Amino acid sequence: MTSKLLRWHDPEWQKHAHEWIRAQAKRNSIQLTGEIEQLHAYAWSTVMRVSSSEGTLFFKATADETIHEIALTEKLAAWFPDCMPDLVASDSARGWMLMRDGGEQLRASIRPTKDVRPWEPVITKYAEVQIGLAEHVDEILTLGIPDHRLAALPALYKQLLADEESLMIDKEKGLTSADFQQLQSLKPRFEQICADLAAFGIPESVNHGDFHDGNVLVKDGRITFFDWGDASVTHPFVSLRTFFVSMEIALDLDDWAPPTSEMLALRDCYLARWEQFANKEQLLKAYNVSRPVASIVKALSWHTTISRMEDALRDEYAWIVPEVLREFMVYEKMLEE
Repeated sequence: MTSKLLRWHDPEWQKHAHEWIRAQAKRNSIQLTGEIEQLHAYAWSTVMRVSSSEGTLFFKATADETIHEIALTEKLAAWFPDCMPDLVASDSARGWMLMRDGGEQLRASIRPTKDVRPWEPVITKYAEVQIGLAEHVDEILTLGIPDHRLAALPALYKQLLADEESLMIDKEKGLTSADFQQLQSLKPRFEQICADLAAFGIPESVNHGDFHDGNVLVKDGRITFFDWGDASVTHPFVSLRTFFVSMEIALDLDDWAPPTSEMLALRDCYLARWEQFANKEQLLKAYNVSRPVASIVKALSWHTTISRMEDALRDEYAWIVPEVLREFMVYEKMLEE
């Protein structure tokens, strides 16, 4: 991947971004005390950092396909100011926002010790946020957030399988012809899974989309959920997919290794917040049914991102969609066991 593929490295673009950061800091009576540094640049976003009279400030710019992240973050910060980014300024048309420092990543207190218990207040708070956001689903969808609600997913599944090029059939890391035929045959089965999950009566809400220990900040006991660029509206339990992957990585577990007792305790902490909608036994069943759904939601999200990339970048990430579809088949099979 070469830097010239990314507009974030264009000197003219950087000049405008720096001018905006300085102007917004001045407008908020904040004095910048250091140079603006670019921390990282990906196809979908870039982040810059600068020291100021009010501590470190962070600037984020998003690509066009996830520009809705800015408007969503504005809404989330207004609805849940105690656990969302502390915005200094934002420009939803440009896809820019300037934020105060939210502290250190949750992974800093998990990965060195391989202790996942610091997740407990985080996962509890996240469930509470999702329950609150269920009331705002219609408004959130108007922002351009992907609609991955259960009623929409069967048609989206069929559309995904129709894009055979993205499935890399019989190519390295792609689906085999047998995989592809099986996925085709599972269309009515997936529709039934979505209907079964809907029948539990748990309200659909916002799925963060990338809910891992690097996208949670902690500072003096304050939890901040950030990086909502992969968010969608779907069944809330879909978020647990990446949550579990994050813990598997932290604990150096093998793929498909059984969850540890601490991981299961955290799952139960999350599910307990939903007991106003179903009892514990039903919630656990709903979680199990949600796992293949979560794989499809993740595949759809990656498919959208990858399909908009330049050729070189697309080749680098293309394997992910087939990989997550294979995961779907594993979870679907587990439901029948």
